[in-house]
Amino acid sequence: MTIPTAFIQELIARADVVEIVGRYVQLKKAGANFMGLCPFHGEKSPSFSVSPTKQFYHCFGCGVNGNAIGFLMAHAGMGFVEAVHDLAGQYGMQVPEDDASPEERARAAGQRQKQATLSEVLEKAGDAYRKQLRQSPGAIAYLKGRGVSGEIAREYGIGYAPAGWRSLASVFAEYDDPLLVESGLVISAEAEGDKEASRYDRFRDRVMFPIRNVKGECIGFGGRVLGDEKPKYLNSPETPVFSKGRELYGLYEARAAFRDRGYALVTEGYMDVVALAQLGFPNAVATLGTACTPEHVQKLFRFTDSVVFSFDGDAAGRRAARKALDGALSYATDVRSIKFLFLPTEHDPDSYIREYGPDAFARFVNEATPLSRFMIEAAREGCDMASAEGRAHMTANARPLWSALPEGALKRQLLGEIGALVQLSVQELSELWKPAPASRPAAPPTGADDDDDWRQREPWYEPSGSSRSGTEGRRFKPFRPAPPRPPPGGRALPTSRADVAVRLILSNTAQWEPLSQELHALLCDLPGEHGLFFAWLDSQTHEHGTQPWAALREGLRGLSFESMAMRVMTGPDGGPLGDVEGEQAADAARELRNVLDHMLDGLLKAQQNEAIAAVGSDPRALERYKALEARRLELRQRLKPASEGA
Repeated sequence: MTIPTAFIQELIARADVVEIVGRYVQLKKAGANFMGLCPFHGEKSPSFSVSPTKQFYHCFGCGVNGNAIGFLMAHAGMGFVEAVHDLAGQYGMQVPEDDASPEERARAAGQRQKQATLSEVLEKAGDAYRKQLRQSPGAIAYLKGRGVSGEIAREYGIGYAPAGWRSLASVFAEYDDPLLVESGLVISAEAEGDKEASRYDRFRDRVMFPIRNVKGECIGFGGRVLGDEKPKYLNSPETPVFSKGRELYGLYEARAAFRDRGYALVTEGYMDVVALAQLGFPNAVATLGTACTPEHVQKLFRFTDSVVFSFDGDAAGRRAARKALDGALSYATDVRSIKFLFLPTEHDPDSYIREYGPDAFARFVNEATPLSRFMIEAAREGCDMASAEGRAHMTANARPLWSALPEGALKRQLLGEIGALVQLSVQELSELWKPAPASRPAAPPTGADDDDDWRQREPWYEPSGSSRSGTEGRRFKPFRPAPPRPPPGGRALPTSRADVAVRLILSNTAQWEPLSQELHALLCDLPGEHGLFFAWLDSQTHEHGTQPWAALREGLRGLSFESMAMRVMTGPDGGPLGDVEGEQAADAARELRNVLDHMLDGLLKAQQNEAIAAVGSDPRALERYKALEARRLELRQRLKPASEGA
């Protein structure tokens, strides 16, 4: 769905950013603006400013900024389209869907209504479960026995489902309502002619843990028995609002703690999350009875750049960690940290902290196994490294793991480490793992006219030598992006860094998601059509995943930045550019890193100027300036080799 830019502008103009931010951050009037503690990094004195006149927020400490839509995306983890719909709903505005057919609009509206209705049903059940908990001494005793306080129980909305088969009949007047089955609260196994006896509550005699989405809406439940009955844990089934492969228990409650503690801790169960919050680690979340998926990892990296997976130290824990490794590899960029924590077999996080204390657990987390080391351990498992056959086996195991890593320094370093272990040089290993060459295309038709027509249809084909007839002297080489074609008159249009960033990312859209939150914000906040384009690309990625240029081209039609995207994706011969692969993708990734470093340096310089201007009025301004200068020095060191080689 394409949302017209005019509507976005109207929505931002109508929305009150102070009101939106104020729901999550305690703000106080400070002159013309409002100030509060930044929700995106830990601080003790407020440096987070919200301007009612500019309808803009900005943190002078960490540099985050944006409008009301950007705040919902950054703080609540919403995609762009979801944030627009959420904000529009708060102000009674209907989001236009001009490019959708009446049937598609009706279907989308019905889906949104169904989701809202199911969430209301689940919320009502959650309220009933919480009331039941207050009247259930056995459930209260169980929670107290696990060290859970009333405060933590309230924060996580914990309740209790009574032992009766149809307890929810006293909560919902129409127990035969199909929504109770669709929401997963009731099981229906209707016997012919006996509907009354065929319906019963899914959750009975269990402590109930509501599962919330990033907006805080109840989308499902997890229930735990009070004793040792089986199954110990029971989850809601898949529904239109709940998918266990995409949701994480405790994410809504832990978002702010990710920033305060500096990392997300992924555990294996509801009680792990609740117990850790009770013991001073509110930054824990849990998968919902399934292996950690790429969708889980992607969602976590919208809130933090550091993730620690916690597993039992037994064989089952190692298998679960191996699956988490597979899901995390494609997100292991140079600016992110992924670690694996293996607890002693006799401990879970709760028991470990109670025996050794929170400081010992924090040290244990800090010393967790980095992704790079665990990846190599996984690759060499079962391989006899003293034999050539064993080393060859490890080489085969390591290749798919290494290939899944995004381009960057980490991937290059690991190539060297793996090469040393299998006794191959980096060059030999690179040659061994080089993708098989594409099959040679059929020879083009002969004749000068046909030859020209072939070259226009296939921009990767370039003739060489003096011959222009037949196939002699021709060479075939992969196509790679080139600067836009000069306009008539011979003078080339200047290519901005923003143009280059658009071209490089559209040529390999898989590069977008692994970028850091800081770089996402930098690109989405660019002025004019470039910023609008990157915000749109971000929403497309969150809604549909990584898409090739051909698919994105269709989605661009009619948008205000369509002409800009088409201009940068046009080759010097007037033909369209396309996706890049293999070595070209690696070259494009390096070029993108260089361009973004230059753009980031410009942003940091602007922030330094703001800090200098505030030196007289803000006692922390000089400290911010020094921190920014340190970052710029690091950037310039990274840029220096590129400029020397130019």
